[in-house]
Amino acid sequence: MSRGRNDLWLFLLVAFGCAWLIALPLWLSGSGLDSPLLTIVALAMMFTPSLGVLAVRRFCHRGMPFREWARHTGLTWGVRRGRTLGLTAAAWFGVPLLTLVALVVSVLIGVVHVDLEGFSLMREQLEKATGRKPPMEPEMLIVIQLIQAVVIAPVINAIPALGEEWGWRGYLLPRLVAATGGQWRALLLSGVLWGLWHAPVTLLGYNYPELGAWAALMFVGFCVLFGAVIGWLRLRSGSVWPAVIGHGALNAIAGLPMMVGDAADPPDLAIGGVTGLVGWALLAVIVAVLRSPYGSRLSA
Repeated sequence: MSRGRNDLWLFLLVAFGCAWLIALPLWLSGSGLDSPLLTIVALAMMFTPSLGVLAVRRFCHRGMPFREWARHTGLTWGVRRGRTLGLTAAAWFGVPLLTLVALVVSVLIGVVHVDLEGFSLMREQLEKATGRKPPMEPEMLIVIQLIQAVVIAPVINAIPALGEEWGWRGYLLPRLVAATGGQWRALLLSGVLWGLWHAPVTLLGYNYPELGAWAALMFVGFCVLFGAVIGWLRLRSGSVWPAVIGHGALNAIAGLPMMVGDAADPPDLAIGGVTGLVGWALLAVIVAVLRSPYGSRLSA
């Protein structure tokens, strides 16, 4: 077996194995997503792909200077810093824009119902979480959250997002390109692996609670499409940072339908919003553009 293939299997073993070990309390307790440990588990899981990268470096590439390893795994700004910064900015503001468009389309076709007067769903969630009336009106809280989600959260979320992205897009994706001989085959395969890695929580209904265990399969589809977009950013820039910021921005803003939804008819996130079928369609259009001759000229 070649060293490259040994690298790959070691990375996958550590990333998947550690994710399942960390998520075990959710399964053993019987509480599933109702466990008070959910947030800690989900956050800790995000660092397991980076553990896989560190294991590969420790056991397979100990002699490689760290600066060279950082360049190979995308921790630098790439060959052209200006291009990388431009693509990072595109991810920073493009993901919130995509999320907003997905919400608008979902409302227009009738699969998401919003309450922009009373923000009843947001009010209901706050009262359920705190057991009392919200300290401020939901309207003001939503405005604050949206500003934070667009301006601040992508940077804050970049820390845990790097935990995933250094593994999936930084280390794994370029190696799959070399192994498969094709960029888009590698993007597809890396997206499938990324989606399956979430199984310890998505099998419990994470992201799509209405689907139960089928949420695991649903999220693979989303990961393939969104992973193709941020993976393209990684390959185009030679750096993992545009993907990190795009991932962080998504985590900050993906819950937008729940902020403005109607408590009488809550959003079905498997259909509406950026992570639902509406978002899939929009992401598929973006992927088609990136695959076209026009995509090869972007940020040239």
